[in-house]
Amino acid sequence: MKNSWTKFITRTALVAGVYILSTLIVFPVASGAIQFRISEALCLLPLIFVDAVPGLFIGCLLSNLITGCSPADVILGSIITLTASIFTFFTGKIFKNKWLKVMVGGIFPVLLNALFLPLIWLLYGTGAYVYYLEVCFLLIGQTVSVYLLGIPMYFKLEKLNAKGRL
Repeated sequence: MKNSWTKFITRTALVAGVYILSTLIVFPVASGAIQFRISEALCLLPLIFVDAVPGLFIGCLLSNLITGCSPADVILGSIITLTASIFTFFTGKIFKNKWLKVMVGGIFPVLLNALFLPLIWLLYGTGAYVYYLEVCFLLIGQTVSVYLLGIPMYFKLEKLNAKGRL
């Protein structure tokens, strides 16, 4: 039991650390209305192991704090990531086909971030017309991160996990 707990904590910390590091690598474009976080590729990890769910939440929370996001963005943005991670995890339990898993599982981080992050910024006074523009920018950035970067990562890590190397 202790060994599995240690493995859970270690994986969670690794996911959080990689999320933070990969967010900071692209820091100038990692926050704001037009954002691109390569760290969002990690959002497919809950399809492989549940440890990624708290890791993504902690990584997002700390990244948002470090990059100077507003308090609402730190809290609500991190909750959006947590929610997307939970939905992605359960998608992995429902679907057995690997391609179907990644295609459906990726929808949650893409859509939840694209639709709800601009609502947070709306609280801070961005105009309603800007909301739709921000949704479009986030849809593009999230889609690239989750699908173009995340899918190859998923298949590589899934293969390692199947061999017992994760």
